[in-house]
Amino acid sequence: MPRPRTEPSPARRDEGRAVPAPKPTIRNVAERAGVSKSLVSLVMRGSPHVSERRRQAVLQAARELGYRPNAVARSLVEGRTRLIGAIVADLHNPFFAEFLDGLQESLHGAGLRMLVGSGRWDPLFEAEAVEAFLEMRVDGLVLLSVVPESLKEAAASVPVVVVGERDVVGVDIVVDDDELGASLAVDHLVELGHRRIAHIEGARSTTARYRRDGYEKAMHRHGLADEIVVEPGDFTEDGGYRAARALLRRDPRPTAIFAPNDLVATGALSAADELEMRVPAQLSIVGYDNTHLAAIRHISLTSVDQPRRDMGRVAAEMLTARIGDPARVARQNLVVPHLVVRSTTGPAPTL
Repeated sequence: MPRPRTEPSPARRDEGRAVPAPKPTIRNVAERAGVSKSLVSLVMRGSPHVSERRRQAVLQAARELGYRPNAVARSLVEGRTRLIGAIVADLHNPFFAEFLDGLQESLHGAGLRMLVGSGRWDPLFEAEAVEAFLEMRVDGLVLLSVVPESLKEAAASVPVVVVGERDVVGVDIVVDDDELGASLAVDHLVELGHRRIAHIEGARSTTARYRRDGYEKAMHRHGLADEIVVEPGDFTEDGGYRAARALLRRDPRPTAIFAPNDLVATGALSAADELEMRVPAQLSIVGYDNTHLAAIRHISLTSVDQPRRDMGRVAAEMLTARIGDPARVARQNLVVPHLVVRSTTGPAPTL
């Protein structure tokens, strides 16, 4: 005689208020599907050692009951959460969003889920985000343009991949060749006849430092050391606007500006427009990252491209490899950029 099915009790009312019904359990699913609790557990873990007929019976029973596996309980049993914490420096920068697309795609394929936090270019927020993810027992961390003071301690707890910062030791790194990218921008402008090429420096970071170094070395290489002008800035559109306004008030003013990213470059475009300067006839502007902003038709920004989604996939591969072999030697993957020429650069204006 078959066992009677046990169903979760319907919601009851307590003094006029609805009391939520108890959540269905793995036992409820097993009894509805006519299988053992251990088989339901195998199905929920995605085990290949279950026939398709039984798998579908379990999934159908779970749907009918509204059952969802208890991730906390499963993590206690398995000793892992299958969660990855990704911390970015700025959620407003499209480069980070496009990188996260590639990261999530690869993590999903490896059976991992991604949680995102923002450091907001603030060491305090960075430290809090790292600590919050560690408290959630994530299986690993990906830090994008974020190097918290607690990095060494975090790396001792979970696998860590750092993206965009290279002056760190003991962790895997994915980084763009920023010096080469800056050199490509300067070479392009020099080929167009520009000599007064200014640079807006990004927020304090190794990314900003290497891009500035690449700019200065390229200017020296072209015999333009006396024309080097670096305006302090950050990585925001507003920062680009303010820095470009300062540069364009100089006498003589630059005929070209190399920005540290595309957001800063769009701020420089706004400043030029406000001053009624025609781009590229009177001023050429080069950005960095080649985000979707650069490709928008009415912006059409010349920009140094670093393959964001590919970098995300590489970071995921390095992290999963580190999870599988925590003792492996730390590695650095250097990504090679290239220049994408669009409408914001042209021949230097004639004097």
